[in-house]
Amino acid sequence: MTTIAGIGFTAPWLLLGLLALPVLWFLLRAVPPAPKRQPFPAVTLLLGLKDDQSLSDRTPWWLLLLRMAAVAAAILGLAGPVLNPSTEDTAARAPLLVVLDASWAGAADWQQTSAQLAQQLEDAGRAERPVALLRLTAPEPLQFRAASSWQRQLAGLEPLPWQPGEAQLQAATEVLAAAQGAFDTVWFSDGLDYPGRDGLIGTLSERGAIEVYEQPAPVLGLRPAGYTTDGIEITALRSRAGPAQQVTVLAQGRDPGGTARTLATLPLRFGDGAVEASAGLSLPAELRARLTRFEIQGLRSAGTVALTDDSLRRREVALVAAQSEDEGLALLSPLHYLRQALEPSAELLEGALPDLLPANPDVIVLADVAQLAPDQEAGVIEWVENGGLLLRFAGPRLAASDTARAGVAPLMPVRLRIGGRSIGGAMSWGEPKTLAPFAEGSPFYGLEVPDEVAVTSQVVAQPDPQLAERVIAELADGTPLVTRKTLGQGQVVLFHVTANAEWSSLPLSGLFVSMLERLAVSSSAAVPSAEDLEGTTWTPVEVLDGFGRSETAGTLPGVKGPDLVAAAAGPELRPGVYSGGRRVLARNVLRPDDALQAARWPATVDVSAYGAPQEQPLGGAFLTLALALLALDVLGTLLVSGLLAPRRAALMLAGALALAAATAPQEARAQQAAAPPSSAAEDARAADLAAELVLAHVLTGDAEVDRIAAAGLRGLSDTLFFRTSVEPAEPAGVDLERDELAFFPLLYWPVTRDQPLPSAAAYAKLNTYLRAGGMILFDTRDADLAGAGASSPAARRLQQIALPLDIPPLEVVPQDHVLTRAFYLLQDFPGRHTRGPVWVEAAPPDAEQAEGIPFRNLNDGVTPVVIGGNDWAAAWAVDGNGRPLLPVGRGYAGERQRELAFRFGVNLVMHVLTGNYKSDQVHVPALLDRLGQ
Repeated sequence: MTTIAGIGFTAPWLLLGLLALPVLWFLLRAVPPAPKRQPFPAVTLLLGLKDDQSLSDRTPWWLLLLRMAAVAAAILGLAGPVLNPSTEDTAARAPLLVVLDASWAGAADWQQTSAQLAQQLEDAGRAERPVALLRLTAPEPLQFRAASSWQRQLAGLEPLPWQPGEAQLQAATEVLAAAQGAFDTVWFSDGLDYPGRDGLIGTLSERGAIEVYEQPAPVLGLRPAGYTTDGIEITALRSRAGPAQQVTVLAQGRDPGGTARTLATLPLRFGDGAVEASAGLSLPAELRARLTRFEIQGLRSAGTVALTDDSLRRREVALVAAQSEDEGLALLSPLHYLRQALEPSAELLEGALPDLLPANPDVIVLADVAQLAPDQEAGVIEWVENGGLLLRFAGPRLAASDTARAGVAPLMPVRLRIGGRSIGGAMSWGEPKTLAPFAEGSPFYGLEVPDEVAVTSQVVAQPDPQLAERVIAELADGTPLVTRKTLGQGQVVLFHVTANAEWSSLPLSGLFVSMLERLAVSSSAAVPSAEDLEGTTWTPVEVLDGFGRSETAGTLPGVKGPDLVAAAAGPELRPGVYSGGRRVLARNVLRPDDALQAARWPATVDVSAYGAPQEQPLGGAFLTLALALLALDVLGTLLVSGLLAPRRAALMLAGALALAAATAPQEARAQQAAAPPSSAAEDARAADLAAELVLAHVLTGDAEVDRIAAAGLRGLSDTLFFRTSVEPAEPAGVDLERDELAFFPLLYWPVTRDQPLPSAAAYAKLNTYLRAGGMILFDTRDADLAGAGASSPAARRLQQIALPLDIPPLEVVPQDHVLTRAFYLLQDFPGRHTRGPVWVEAAPPDAEQAEGIPFRNLNDGVTPVVIGGNDWAAAWAVDGNGRPLLPVGRGYAGERQRELAFRFGVNLVMHVLTGNYKSDQVHVPALLDRLGQ
């Protein structure tokens, strides 16, 4: 690329055409030779007459200048001008290695990183330099190939929710050692320091020059939220000390309807030169229980998200004893030690069981309660089946009663023998029994058993085939000490000793508190240590991606308890929410003691910011200017020749300017459309949408795709109006980040390769929309490629878009699906393409076909998604006069294909509006039989 006056030219030799402009000037000014004079007497009769129109004998200077400017603009446009051209030496031919930290720390600026990376690939492609890509968070063997092949993969490149660790850096070093030859390195740093980076810098320096790109702004992060006596403590970190700065933390949770909302906001202020900012947030217990995450407003990064777990929610525990307490005998009270163990970490409720049960506590503790009234027992059974935990302790009353003697009682995990067992007393043989180590399958596995814990009395379980699987703790002689069974969604647990120190010394030890914690009776505000979680395995429920968006864990393996607390985040330990039975723990990117350290680079490494202006091709602008000048030249020529009156020329010029304004770049109009509407405008639009049936399409950011989608839904709406009783209003474009989706029964979503992924809030709205009965028609518009077995960029983008959505299992539309007969009888669903399969919600496995009916009773409701690639909007699209906008097929066959596309659209809307009413015909034989016909 050649740079002239700060502008680069990809084809500078075309600028030689500017030398021909003087010749053009003289050619345009040339006039025919003067005519020969020949006297004619009759001409004297014309003397004194004046001609109303005068013609110039030569071209005016301003018209010459206009024409020369048009030619010059065309020459400049064809020469490939580029604003802000790269100053990189294009003569370099050494291979280029692009290294990316690609961690959560760079997620907030990932768009700028992608733009800078695209610029580097553009420069490398222009210089014909082979390029390899190395992500330090997920190293892979180096593949040096053409820069253009990497440019096609940029859309799918995303940061990961961890920093490069020891294992990743070791793998990266091995990858570099396997590479042959020298190469230069461009390193896109996320701005944070991590162990092992200096060694990698030394390895790369041996192969060639290193250039680093890094944002100067500090990296922000959130520590896990902690619970204090004053409320919830939130701490934000930044990697560099600087001037005072304020950020806003959003407390996110779900409302009673299950919709994700912002429950509270908390401003945090970094002092001048401070790297930490903390503040307390006080919320009622009900709101605190609904919290799911905290996040820094305006930043999309896994490090700026702090997930919550049971540590912020004080569980409500109802304590019920069989006898009233004597203040003078507090240490003998069956509830005294339970209060001491649970009061610091749980909300305690005490009273009579009929009064406590309507409060729906998390745990009910029955201390030596032998019998319950029938109505109370039925209420407790229902409560347990709905997910409650019933914790029972033995005592003299339970030992003397006949509860669970004849068989297993609903609220007892095992059968009991009559009486009890006394060990080490004056009337018994032997010494008090100690506890055996907890078995691997027990929730107490990994807890250390103190030697001083001994049992002197207990109730004994009756031998039973199911006894072994219900024992979770036992004495040294194998006698069950704690048993448990599942009842519905809840559990019933029985300690075969008393809750006080009358039968054992267990309530006097710290083991008692740890056992209650493992049973999720309490929720400790302190983060459990690795020793506390020894022997446990935690299953991921949902995890975070690099941008801080939640996604289902899928088939990710479980994590050992100590690693969940102590190990650094990585591919085997992704930040997210983990379940360990009845308790949930959140593993965040940052741990409670973590700090953020800014990256430091050696003096030999050049560090640049992302602020350098990007290259902007100007060829299109110059060619557009040339066409505009030529249009003005036409008007000027007509004016000079006398074929156009000056007033008419002025009107035509004004019309041309108005047309140019109307066809201004789509970006400007998009910016105007993106301006947030006023509250009154939003209310008016909501009222209009609620009053009419409106079909909507998702705005992709691609002006041409959005234009065709709007025209397609307009054509489908017209077809519905003329052929059915449905009368849709004008279709609407939907911004997923801003617009409410509940007004639209159907969303048409054309998928493009470059459209941005929705935010977490948008995904929450989409999932709510799908659960409420809405339908999304995903159209990748690539059936021509899919039929040939190719995987298009749009299809890969759809996989990324659909990952966080609650989409049920899918199948290709069966022949007896409601979509095949909702209005028209169809077996094919063409659009502009015909070969693509169409996917809908899979039929239930127990769907059966009734005798005499040619179809099964499928999907009791509307399929939430329809996925295909036949480009339906292009087949439906019409212009303002109702004429087809785009061609479909050829001749009569093409028009038949367009007609079938419209019929599919009609069936789709009918299915959305009426559900599976067509499948209800399977009940016709039964109805006729009842009527006696």
